[in-house]
Amino acid sequence: MAGVLLIVAAAIVFPGIILRTKSILSGRKGPGILQPVKDIRVLLLKGSVFSETSGLIFQAAPVITLASFACAMLVIPFARMEALVSFDGDFIFFIYLLAFGKFFAIIAALDTGSSFEGMGANREALYSMLVEPALFILLATFAMFTGFTSFSDIFSNFYISGSHYALIYSMIGFYLLAQVAMIENSRLPVDDPKTHLELTMIHEVMILDNSGFDKALIHIGLYLRFAVFGALLFNVLVPAEWNTPLQIALFFIIQVVFAVMIGLLESFRARNKMGKNPKFILTLSAIALIAFMVVLILTEKLIT
Repeated sequence: MAGVLLIVAAAIVFPGIILRTKSILSGRKGPGILQPVKDIRVLLLKGSVFSETSGLIFQAAPVITLASFACAMLVIPFARMEALVSFDGDFIFFIYLLAFGKFFAIIAALDTGSSFEGMGANREALYSMLVEPALFILLATFAMFTGFTSFSDIFSNFYISGSHYALIYSMIGFYLLAQVAMIENSRLPVDDPKTHLELTMIHEVMILDNSGFDKALIHIGLYLRFAVFGALLFNVLVPAEWNTPLQIALFFIIQVVFAVMIGLLESFRARNKMGKNPKFILTLSAIALIAFMVVLILTEKLIT
């Protein structure tokens, strides 16, 4: 339960830290850290407007998407405490929960009948399909490295079962998870949340028809998804046997560092050209596959 509460707390301040970082780097006063939460409160008090061309899928998708991300949050452990939902192979369940929410976001965009939203849905589907192998291979590498297939067991034994190589794999895992988080949340270098040109937008163009309460649910789901990936980064970097107060402090430090990294990236880096994004994403899968082969060799599980 502690892990869920920490993820929710991180989701509240995470987008605000990104905004504050970008404001400071651009020399502006900018909004406060809680401004995104205030914006969501305003949206929650508004009603939703539905196009005549949209159907039931469009209306139900925001709730289903948020529910899938909230359920994915329950699988993430904290320290040596088991996750609320924990079983063998739950990392596969976690990936498919994220995919389930993404699927409904895509078909909701298609349900509007808008050519722009259909274009964004097409790109979202392509990038999700390309990044999924990287996430599968990375988590399978962790499972192979520790000998467990549950998140709670993997992270509890990550630094115990392979002390000689755990730091190397944690660094590789941190890099790949951070990149996957940027792609899954449609941020730079794949997408630019600041752009207002429909031809180059991905996530933002998919929710052009959403408004009011439904749009608030979409933003809440996005913030939760960022915090969930931040929790994974914490579990990869911090040994589970450390004392709880230190773990809580490090959890928020890692979340803040992750948010600041995103703010720095979006302040100084341009978005990739659309044609380069598939190559960039496939490179992550290649790195994850190399790490997997190295684990097979070092754990003497590669049969020749």
